[in-house]
Amino acid sequence: MSSSPDIAGILDNTKELDRLRKEQEEVLVEINKMHKKLQATPEIVEKPGDISLSKLKNLYIQAKELSESEVTVSNILLTQLDSLLPSGPTGQQRRKLVAEGNEQKRKRMKVDTDVTRVSPSMRNQIEAYASLKGEQVAARVTAEDAEKDEWFVVKVIHFDRETKEVEVLDEEPGDDEEGGGQRTYKLSMSCILPFPKRNDPSSTQEFIPGKHVLAVYPGTTALYKATVISTPRKVSCFSRTISDSFQQCIRNQ
Repeated sequence: MSSSPDIAGILDNTKELDRLRKEQEEVLVEINKMHKKLQATPEIVEKPGDISLSKLKNLYIQAKELSESEVTVSNILLTQLDSLLPSGPTGQQRRKLVAEGNEQKRKRMKVDTDVTRVSPSMRNQIEAYASLKGEQVAARVTAEDAEKDEWFVVKVIHFDRETKEVEVLDEEPGDDEEGGGQRTYKLSMSCILPFPKRNDPSSTQEFIPGKHVLAVYPGTTALYKATVISTPRKVSCFSRTISDSFQQCIRNQ
């Protein structure tokens, strides 16, 4: 008979736990809506009187408070259950398990919100870079002792979707004092410029006189800055033009 109040308290706390979890799900939905809104119209935050960022901050604060309340109620429930159960894991062990479960849940919530931050165009770009494995690309590399960036023709050997880093191999042996073996680099996506596909002539651009380009030194994988002087009537090359700021590169004819 003396255990009836404890059971009633357990039932009340389980209802409270359900309520907290439902509220967390509702807040997460609102957070995702705000992420989509800011991705679609990022300029809205610059408008006078806009409170989008403040609203998003308040939603995160609310989500944090609900998560902490869930942990508190869960610990109370564990204590109440410990008083009714004759044996088994200790209350401290159960609390540890619940805490681990809540931590995993928070991580899942973070992953869900992170996914919404990736725009469709970025997802397409990630897929495009992931498909470059085994292909040659132009890469901008900054050596530790170099005063400026250097460009090379390299081979893609791996793309990390999480870090968005491209691992490439310079297939030309180096001539340094450390043996001159092939070198690998891990570079950001912005340092990689894919070449047009060999089977897609439509992607090859014209090289008009005066165009700034990067061209490959004959017989090497090194690229250098150059300016187009003239072009033959028919050009068949595995190349890509670059803008005046040298953000795209080509291989020499």
